[in-house]
Parts: sequence; C-alpha cells; structure tokens
Amino acid sequence: MLPTLIATDVDGTLLDEHERVTPRTAAAVRAAVAAGAHFVLATGRPPRWVPPVVEQLGFAPMSVCANGAVVYDPETDRIISARTLSVPELSTLAEIAARVIPGAGLAVERVGRSAHDAATPQFVSSPGYEHAWLNPDNTEVSLEDLLSAPAVKLLIRKAGARSGDMAAALAPHVGTVGDLTYSTNNGLIEVLPRGLSKATGIAEVAGPLGVEAGDIVAFGDMPNDIPMLRWAGLGVAMGNAHPEARAAADEVTAPNTDDGLARVLERWWL
Repeated sequence: MLPTLIATDVDGTLLDEHERVTPRTAAAVRAAVAAGAHFVLATGRPPRWVPPVVEQLGFAPMSVCANGAVVYDPETDRIISARTLSVPELSTLAEIAARVIPGAGLAVERVGRSAHDAATPQFVSSPGYEHAWLNPDNTEVSLEDLLSAPAVKLLIRKAGARSGDMAAALAPHVGTVGDLTYSTNNGLIEVLPRGLSKATGIAEVAGPLGVEAGDIVAFGDMPNDIPMLRWAGLGVAMGNAHPEARAAADEVTAPNTDDGLARVLERWWL
C-alpha cells in the first residue's frame, strides 16, 4: 500500500516526549509530501495550539482539531468548519456530569473565525476547574455563562480520577446527547457532538481531494484516535499507545520517543 494521505495525531504520536518533531520524523514527513502525499494533522488540540507544530514541520497542513469537531487551515488561519454542541445539549451534559461524576469541573472549547479570534474567549471554565495540563488561555465564568453558547466540545474534569473509569461511568448516560472520548488518563473526558471523531474530520478533508479511506495511513496513541485507526486503510498505533488504541490498529510501530511514525513512512519514502 502506497498511501495517498497521511493522518497523524500530534501529542504522543508526531511529537516526542519534549513536544518536538524530531529531525528524522520531520525528514520523513517532508519526503512524503515532496513525493505528492497529502498530510493532515488530527488532534484533540484546539486550532490555537496548532501553530507551534506547524512551525516545527516547516509547512502548514490542514488540521482536524478538537477531535474532529473543527477543520482548520493554519496556512490562512481560517476555521473551515466547526460543529457544535447546542446550549440545550450542553445543559443536559452538565446535569449528567454533576449526577454521575460528583465534584467534576466543566469547561468548553469555542471557536471564532480564526485560531486567534480575540473577540471569542475560546477556553471557558467553571469556577474551580482544575486543568489536566498547562492552559494559559482560560477564561473563568459562572456555570450559567459557561453553558450559554454553543461549544465544539465539553470537558469534564475530576482531579485524581482515571479517565477510563469516568468514561465507563458516563457512557451509558451521554450517548444520546454526544460522543465521549479521552486523550489522557488524567481524569479528563471530552464530549463532542454526536457522530463526530477524528475519522469524520479526516474524511471531510480527504473527500475533496478524491482520497478514500483505503488510501490513508493513520497514526495515533490514545482512545480518541481509535475511530481513525479503524477507519483508515492502515491504522498504526505507537509503541507507547493505550492498550485500546493498540487493539484497534492494524499494526504497532515504535514509540513516539523512537521515531515510530518515521519508521513507517520510510517504507515508502526515504
């Protein structure tokens, strides 16, 4: 199989443990693109966290963000499409979270017309929300204000909990409202509009290019990567991947700390 399109997760996959694109991985990606392959980022990150990755790559690929809810063009800094949870859906999800995960904090991701739309506070959290990672972009508001506008995803955070346990508890209740996933085991669940995933986002990018799923190689490491690993013609889990992601993949490569992505691309492009 010579892939027509490469789709890759970012954290734990494309980036090493220092959040860098290593020289070997960058060289393999650039060789593939120079030979005519399309390259797409598929990440849980919001658009505003894509530019540092683009800078390391040296070119600006189309980016599927927020686990599939947003398609972003970093070359023009333009949001191509964004699908949101409605205000009633957010309110229902907040009630479910309060009932099923007592003490959980809530936050939402919103998008404007670009990654850096100053008119739209993009990460908004309820009082006392404890971040799972450093987030200098936070705007804290009341719970009422948090739920007052559509959002591309809802984050449910419980410090000290395991994301897998939270997902198991929430799944029976959330399924009729949104689709849940997680990209860290550090007590964080992300809820998307129903039917969305990294696979649907990649399909949105690939369709106009005439690229079908069977022509795509996808790389990932966490449960939020499972839909695209199963959907792509070749799904590759990293050696450091979550067990469920490994089980969903067609093969497992070396860890992100050992250029696992590059090792696969070098089969076709040296």
